[in-house]
Amino acid sequence: MIFKSVADGRPYPDHGLGLREWADIPPRPVRLAELVTTKRELALDRLLAEDSTFYGDLFPHVVEYENTLYLEDGLHRAVRAALQQRTSIHVRVYAYSATT
Repeated sequence: MIFKSVADGRPYPDHGLGLREWADIPPRPVRLAELVTTKRELALDRLLAEDSTFYGDLFPHVVEYENTLYLEDGLHRAVRAALQQRTSIHVRVYAYSATT
């Protein structure tokens, strides 16, 4: 199994982070097996595209909510890492709390 679980949507409220706020979060390694995806479908053309991260953040975005790591953005990069036999990737993790 690649991911901990596959979900359909985000179980947490909107955090309101934009690209600039995400860029302020330093990336850190996370095991793929710890991640819960928030998307159930994968576009094969995006998975195979060489320039898929050209316009986006190099690091996937993960939201830590209620002690679970949700892969909010970067599913294609995470699957690509798994296809390359990697067990972890560097991601930006935002710790979401009710007081945030």
